[in-house]
Amino acid sequence: MCSTRYKRGKIIHAAVAEFRESGFAGASMDRIAARACVSKRTVYNHFESKETLFRAILDELVDRVDGAMDLTYDPAQPPCPQFLSLAQAEGRLLTSPEFMTLATMVVSETIRDPALAAEFNKKTEHLDTFRSFIAAAAEAGHLRVEDAPTAATQFLGLLKAQAFWPVVFSGELVSEARMEEIAANTVEMFMARYGVAEMD
Repeated sequence: MCSTRYKRGKIIHAAVAEFRESGFAGASMDRIAARACVSKRTVYNHFESKETLFRAILDELVDRVDGAMDLTYDPAQPPCPQFLSLAQAEGRLLTSPEFMTLATMVVSETIRDPALAAEFNKKTEHLDTFRSFIAAAAEAGHLRVEDAPTAATQFLGLLKAQAFWPVVFSGELVSEARMEEIAANTVEMFMARYGVAEMD
């Protein structure tokens, strides 16, 4: 007999496909049940509405981001390799077909719903991780940064401009090799702007 967790995962996977094909308004709980090979009653036992199911997908996306970006800055180590690790951690998300499928689907719906868009950005941008990382590097004397939030937005923006938004619109993932180039170039540009020469 399938476990509750397994059935829930199948429903979420089916819902992602359904929302991507039909949009939120056009999605059918009947078709989601059929895709998941479960009864409609089983779907409603796990998720009381399409809205609940959609937000469960958003929560799963947030969990993946949080797990991937669990990094802290070590002031005893040189900054460049650490910032490269930070960029590569983001890159692993951006080259993950599973993650990007979820992200693209959610983005397509947030365009129709500004409140959901704001919630999505707040939960998935994970600027706090970048901000804390940059602030710790500045406090250690490894960066010249007066405005850590702005610097964090710039760092993340360099990555997403090349490896997230083009994928959202084209559907074609960036290769792992290209992502490595993007990560390295991002760190090089960031350190050219904010790095302390003797620490490079």
